[in-house]
Amino acid sequence: MSDPLIRIAEALERLSPPLPAAPDLDAADAFIWHTAPDRLDAVTRVARVDLGLLVGVNRARDILLENTRHFAQGLPANNALLWGARGMGKSSLVKAIHGALRAEGLPLKLVELAREDLPSVQRLLALLRGSNHRFVLFLDDLSFSHDDQHYKSLKAVLDGGIEGRPDNVILYATSNRRHLMPRDMIENERSTAISPAEAVEEKVSLSDRFGLWLGFHPCSQDDYLAMIDGYCQAYGVPMEDTLRAEAIEWQATRGSRSGRVAWQFFTDLAARKGIRLY
Repeated sequence: MSDPLIRIAEALERLSPPLPAAPDLDAADAFIWHTAPDRLDAVTRVARVDLGLLVGVNRARDILLENTRHFAQGLPANNALLWGARGMGKSSLVKAIHGALRAEGLPLKLVELAREDLPSVQRLLALLRGSNHRFVLFLDDLSFSHDDQHYKSLKAVLDGGIEGRPDNVILYATSNRRHLMPRDMIENERSTAISPAEAVEEKVSLSDRFGLWLGFHPCSQDDYLAMIDGYCQAYGVPMEDTLRAEAIEWQATRGSRSGRVAWQFFTDLAARKGIRLY
């Protein structure tokens, strides 16, 4: 090889990014995937509530807990889409179940992946594939617009391609939308396409690739008060009638009832009572 070619080869070698170091998957029970450069950042403390404090989502809780336990034990399990009303505990349920099964001693890790990093998901799966651990790949607040191509990367995870999804990885996603895209965009695709059925099918079928669909619906006032009562019992705060009246007024000023609103009220209450939550 002549000297110019050697210099070119050396220059290209300097420009190419170094191979990422193998992640230490024993460093924590949860990780966040980042790109540029690719890395798994350990999360030493996951922001979650105890599974027993999630009220009004009993059916979804029981189904997802059983599915996740099966997966952690090496048994067959389904990818899951948690969809529905905002603030009703979709993300909290995933994190709470992970914490509960870790407390049981099961080898389960949680890896959070942002929607904008979906194109890098195959590189992430390559890092996880050879591990002895089992991973819940968590996509929070997932949705797509009509011109968003990221959903194609998600299809690769759900379908697995010729290589298949790693046996030690399962995907849980949360979304406010059952089909992961706004209904008006679905209708627009149907009305403007040459073949309306085919235009809609490609994107709507994405949610069909999840084996579990778990719906979360707005809670009743009784469920809302039961959530707050559960928080009060957990932190030793008497649930008096005056607090119930305050809780009802709190949700009325926000125009909605949800687990998030209940926790926000209790956070304010705990501060007034001088109680530390963390």
